[in-house]
Amino acid sequence: MEEKQPTSIICSNNIPLLIKPPENVSPATAVVIFSTLVAICGSFVFGSAVGFTSPTESGMISDLGLTLAQYSIFGSILTIGAMAGAIVSGKIADRFGRRGAMAFSEILCLAGFLAIVFAKVAWLLDTARLLIGVGIGILSYVVPVYVAEITPKNLRGGFTAAHQLMICCGVSTMWLIGTIIHWRVLALIGAVPCILQFLGLFFIPESPRWLANNSRWEDCEDVLKYLRGQNADTSVEAAEIREYTETLQHLSKAKLLDLFQREYTRSLIVGVGLMVFQQFGGVNGIAFYASSIFESAGFSGRVGTIAMVTVQVPMTVLGMLLMDKSGRRPLLMISATGTCLGCFLTGLSFLLQDLHMWTTEAPFLALVGVLVFTASFSLGMGGVPWVIMSEIFPINVKGLAGSLVTVVNWLGSWMISFAFNFLMSWSSPGTFFIFSVICGSTVVFVALLVPETKGRTLEEIQASMNPLTSR
Repeated sequence: MEEKQPTSIICSNNIPLLIKPPENVSPATAVVIFSTLVAICGSFVFGSAVGFTSPTESGMISDLGLTLAQYSIFGSILTIGAMAGAIVSGKIADRFGRRGAMAFSEILCLAGFLAIVFAKVAWLLDTARLLIGVGIGILSYVVPVYVAEITPKNLRGGFTAAHQLMICCGVSTMWLIGTIIHWRVLALIGAVPCILQFLGLFFIPESPRWLANNSRWEDCEDVLKYLRGQNADTSVEAAEIREYTETLQHLSKAKLLDLFQREYTRSLIVGVGLMVFQQFGGVNGIAFYASSIFESAGFSGRVGTIAMVTVQVPMTVLGMLLMDKSGRRPLLMISATGTCLGCFLTGLSFLLQDLHMWTTEAPFLALVGVLVFTASFSLGMGGVPWVIMSEIFPINVKGLAGSLVTVVNWLGSWMISFAFNFLMSWSSPGTFFIFSVICGSTVVFVALLVPETKGRTLEEIQASMNPLTSR
């Protein structure tokens, strides 16, 4: 058998550290699986919050006498809260640990959902929705980071992609059961995963990388042994984490402007770029206004929405299973190509209707286009950017960089969801053709700049992308 070569990591004094990678891949232990399940309860909360407003609009407006403008504020203020949460997410996760950040988030989300259950006035609804937004803004960063930091390299992609799967499950659950139960009961159901995660956090370990970054070396080694199994040899992995972390700790404490230094340029471009392409490809415009898109195209909104749910979850599961087999880059490029095609078909449907051509077939073309977009997005563009974001930033800047990337994601979400109806009023075909061009550009961006991170430790990935030069 060919001997594995050691990995070279450049220190701050330009002397390479030689770290021999582990000989064997690690299995998914019960502790890793349980810890991941607890963490992604937060992802389900994320999805539940996003999906809550779609089926509850008519009921809440009727019961509370809200105007359409008041309900629009209630729905959109979630994104404002999420941006605020994203700004502080890295600081909280670095200061109080990954578990502490998740616990704080769930307290906010639980308070928000319970406030909706008992709310009778608009201002309390808005306050509750804002609290939930702050909570999911933090969760959107800390959940994939925690999962990436506890899982072995051969399983990291699939386990981290479970974050996106549970978001889809949360959205789909709200969409499906929200049409048959009262909105207050739906809000109470939304509180259940908040409680489950909060209680589960008492039974899972802290991230070994966070412990190492806080110089808790014995705790880091103990947690690694706990995660990998008592009979596993964790000495090599522990040594790699320790040596790389000690190298980073010789650098000055990172500030926001430090992210724009030359050594972090590629990571920042990749992390921010993927989030920009993810959001400006039109996903939230399509997800938030799916029913109206179908109805504008002359198709049943209810049938179309159910069809979206039907393809969304299975394709997300498929992407999760392929993550550590095909790699991140192929999934991203196939996914982006599919979203490009889906937007093109939807735009073509609207164009044909504007030209009064294929009037019978055009609505079905819109359905096919949206379903192709949804399936393709769920396969890769939904989850892979979050996986890569959790992998590419060194621990000394991960909090700041992760916050920035998450803020960009939520800002893009707000911009697209806000501008979508205006764009559709301007030109329905033009809107989807623009999205198609952006999705096509994503393929080029991934091919040129995004690295393949499959099968590499976090330290190997970060060292290759962020050469640490002397300061």
